[in-house]
Order: sequence, then C-alpha cells, then structure tokens
Amino acid sequence: MHQNLAARLDNIAPFHVMELMKMAAELEKQGRHLIHMGIGEPDFTAPQAVIDAAAKAMAAGRLQYTSALGLPALRAAISQHYRDVFDLDVPASRIIVTAGASAALLLACAALVEPGREVLMPDPCYPCNRHFVAAFEGRAKLIASGPDHRFQLTEEIVRQQWDERTSGVLLASPSNPTGTSIEHEELGKIVAAVKELGGFSIVDEIYQGLTYDGAPFSALSLDEDVVVINSFSKYFNMTGWRLGWLVVPERIVPALEKLAQNLFICPSSIAQYAALACFEPATIAIYEERKAEFKRRRDYIVPALRELGFGIPVMPDGAFYVYADCSSFTDDADAFAKQVLNEAGVVIVPGLDFGPATATSYVRLSYANSMENLQEAVARLKKFLTDR
Repeated sequence: MHQNLAARLDNIAPFHVMELMKMAAELEKQGRHLIHMGIGEPDFTAPQAVIDAAAKAMAAGRLQYTSALGLPALRAAISQHYRDVFDLDVPASRIIVTAGASAALLLACAALVEPGREVLMPDPCYPCNRHFVAAFEGRAKLIASGPDHRFQLTEEIVRQQWDERTSGVLLASPSNPTGTSIEHEELGKIVAAVKELGGFSIVDEIYQGLTYDGAPFSALSLDEDVVVINSFSKYFNMTGWRLGWLVVPERIVPALEKLAQNLFICPSSIAQYAALACFEPATIAIYEERKAEFKRRRDYIVPALRELGFGIPVMPDGAFYVYADCSSFTDDADAFAKQVLNEAGVVIVPGLDFGPATATSYVRLSYANSMENLQEAVARLKKFLTDR
C-alpha cells in the first residue's frame, strides 16, 4: 500500500551539516585526525556530583514517572537559581521541567502557534527553532539581521515586519550560531512592542549561563508574560541527559501541563534527580571555572581567526561559537567548509543551515574544544589558507 507522508514535512528542511558530519566520520575511519569545531556541545561532561546523584537515585529505586511539570524539588531549585543569580522572584509554580530545551520549545509552540500564522525570527538563527514553528503549521518569517544589529532583531525591525499574519517573535540570546546577545534595553523594547501589538515573545536562553561580557540577565526581568526557555545542556554540561525547562505566565501553566502530560508524560526521572546536584555551591564553582575557560578560549580564537583573514564583525559575548565571514576566501561557504575538512582536517559548519542571508558567506566555528586543539586548528587553517 502506498502511504503518503504528512505535507507538513515539506516545511522542515534536513540538517545539511549532517552530510559534513558523515564525511568527517568517513575520514576518521580512514585514520585521519580531525579537529572538531562543528558540534554545539560542551567538551566538559557532567561533574561528579551530578553523576553521583543519578547513581544514588537509581540505587534508591527512584525510577518512576514524575509529575508532568517536573519534580517539585527541582522546580524549587530552579526558582532559587533565578533568585541567586538574577535577583528575580520566579515562583516554582511558573517553571515547567522538560525533556530538553527542544521539548520546551515544542510545548511553547504547541500552545502559542496557530496554523498559517507567522513568527518573526532573525536570519541567521538555530534551524530547529523555525522547524518547531513549522511542526504546528505556523510559518517562521526569517528577517535578515546582519552585524549592524548584532545578528539579532530590534524593536524597529519587529515593528516594520509585523502585519496581520504575525503572532509573535522567537528570539535567542545568546544566539546559536552567532554567540551574540540582544542588549538589555533593546530586548525590553522588543518585548514591549510585541505586547503592544498583541503577540507573544519566546526567548531561548539556553546559553544564558555562558555570558562573558558583563552581568547576564534574563528576559524574565522585563515582563512576566515572556515565555523563557532554558536547558541543563550548555552551562550545566548535561547534553545527553535531555533536560530543560520553561518559564511561562501562571495563567497558561494548566494548558502547558495538559500538553506535557499528553506529549511527554514527564521528563527523565533520573536526569531530574541528577540535576538537583547542579545547584550545590561546589558544583556551581566548577561550572564557573569552566565558563572562565570558555571565555579564555574565545579570547584566543577570535583574534587568531581575524589574523587569518576571517571577518568577525561582532565579538561573540556568549555561548561557544564564532560566526565568521569567509567571503574573502570564497563565495560558497559550503564548498569551503568541505575543503577545510578534507584538506586541513578541521570540522567547521557552513552558514547554510542557519538561514539564507548568510548561507554562502559565513561559517560557524565552535570553541568547545581544548586550547591545545584550538591552537592546532588555527595552525592547520593558516597552512591551508597559505597553500591555496
């Protein structure tokens, strides 16, 4: 029997970078030594206290379903974290623990995106964000946002682009792929404008803990109607544990709980018990040391890439990415990334996945790698560019 797939799949593009990852895996099978600057994953893993907490929970048999909203103790710990770090009172009742930030974004889009309606987001942006919108038959309206705007939307842009089809905005600060944040005052103006226009603001803050220049802030300080996404993957180094959270206005918690019950039952109980250890003072001290190491790497790699001739028009102030203009070397960033892989043995990501505006002229490099490997990558890139 011939079975047609749902038409919505036509609106979800494949991850082009996966082709590059397959090529890299094949080269490594052949014995090539590659330096990976492609994957958006901390090279640090969960601290021992987190692993021990997971083992203790398993030994105690704490393996049953939890509430769809998450463990009350973990929701309370996240609430306290907002108080400790940002001096914000975010009640635990507004916090929903999720199966990764991806589940949080899925739940937010399920609750807020209407079929046929548009959600504004910058180009470049993380591709899955637009695909979450597409999954609920909304339309991501990508708006070219260059270095003059820190690769982010502004209040002026939002007002210019808003029309009768627009429902809201989906922002990320700091952003993947650019590592740039929206400045506090500008984000406040955007949120106020969206509210005035009758829309919703979703702000992805999964890299918020990795902010290097100045004190980090949360969009939750701007308006209690903002929906904020966060994660244990990046600052807390728990990528494969699949645990995140969502902060929403109190009035929509019942709707999100209903969705979470039906779509996910609950997040992993083991990951939740493990995450409780993330907030212990000794564990936070480890995370802060690792954050300082990411900053040290950034402060090395950005000048080194500029010296090689890459254009980095905006200093990335967060995450662990550099979004670099390679147009002085090529007019095809995808072909350039493949050439760098094959000839220099360095894995970088072309702009193709992040939106059309920078697809051919930018590459993303992750500095979630050791300083030794970053230095070797720069040496290989220098030789490659000299020999071309």
